[in-house]
Amino acid sequence: MHNSQFTIHNDSQAVPLPFPKGEGQGWGLQPMHNSPFILRNVTTLLVLLLALVSCREEVEIFIPEEVEVTQPEYTSVTGFYLLNEANMSSNSASLDYYDYARGRYMRNIYAIRNPHVVKDLGDVGNDIGIYGSKMYAVINCSNKVEVMDLRARRIGQVDVPNCRYIKFHGGYAYLTSYAGPVPTTVDGTYKQYGYVAKIDTATLQVVDTCVVGFQPDQLDIVGDKIYVANSGGYMVPNYENTLSVIDLATFKQVERIPIAINLNLCQADRRGILWVTSRGDYGNAQSKLFAYDTRKHRLVKTLDVQVSNMWMDGDSLYIISNEWSNVTMSSVRGYAIVNTLTMEQVSDHFITDGTEEQITLPYGVAVNPITKDIYVTDAKDYVHPGRLYCYGRDGVLKWDVLAGNIPAHFVFVGDNVNEH
Repeated sequence: MHNSQFTIHNDSQAVPLPFPKGEGQGWGLQPMHNSPFILRNVTTLLVLLLALVSCREEVEIFIPEEVEVTQPEYTSVTGFYLLNEANMSSNSASLDYYDYARGRYMRNIYAIRNPHVVKDLGDVGNDIGIYGSKMYAVINCSNKVEVMDLRARRIGQVDVPNCRYIKFHGGYAYLTSYAGPVPTTVDGTYKQYGYVAKIDTATLQVVDTCVVGFQPDQLDIVGDKIYVANSGGYMVPNYENTLSVIDLATFKQVERIPIAINLNLCQADRRGILWVTSRGDYGNAQSKLFAYDTRKHRLVKTLDVQVSNMWMDGDSLYIISNEWSNVTMSSVRGYAIVNTLTMEQVSDHFITDGTEEQITLPYGVAVNPITKDIYVTDAKDYVHPGRLYCYGRDGVLKWDVLAGNIPAHFVFVGDNVNEH
């Protein structure tokens, strides 16, 4: 049992603030005289108060603030946004921003730019993307996509249930949805197919939907086809195992390709090879990475690389892993690079200075397309604020800064940066 306290986070440390006292004895109570009735009732009141506060976890207060982290830097990439997922049901997803020209990191910028929005971003930030002059934050358990301008000022929202990942093409946003609500239990009986929603980016209206497999996650677009990784995450132990293929012109599913169980991420390289991850079953079936050739219509490579998150940069696929095993009851952490041209793992340690020992739970990864700086987030214990680490292309730590709760998803800002 813990005594409840407020914590205000500023810069790199938390400052605990106890509840204020009054002028008399503790908790603002005035001095009491020797009245048995008063003492008895005060004692009862204190017991009730302690019972209430001792069972509550620490309350996290994220105050919007700006922190200088490094020297200014000037390229066509002007900044990046970092979407903090936050815990399910906490309704506390948040958005941070790093400004390269000023070398400053701004926490909780959405709250600064939108003081009139009562509930801030919402519950569980799952993906973020920029298309044209708009930014789209996928807020999974709030069943919406929050649409902003590039200064994080709210424009509107698109309501889609249990939404997951977003991709853009030809004036439309394509968004995966589990369709049904988050189940209270997962027992293998869930039978709700997911779908991909087609959203007009001018009107912010859903104009069509296409049913795919069970619990679709990340998607990508190659040529005239959309490829969707179906997970079946609500169907344990009967996971889904297919990659859905949607024809862009007709917006109909034309194929479901068996790959492996519990698919999650799906990213295409510049040669049309689709890199797809399987999370396995957290037991005997291990997490793996697959290369599917969209021109030859077949798998061309399987790598025994565990993947929790990944980022495509040119011919390099940066991978972080924090895979849990129900067999060993432990996590395996890793920082790998796969060369997508040779289809081989070329590094198992892109952090080279030993500072990965500071990272408790690697969660998000991104690479600046110009400078090649590498960003890794640490979700810590999923409860307290996480941390963002910046490494040079040599894998040496340049700076780090306090982020929000479960920092996860990046999008860079700059001229044509999202077309790299």
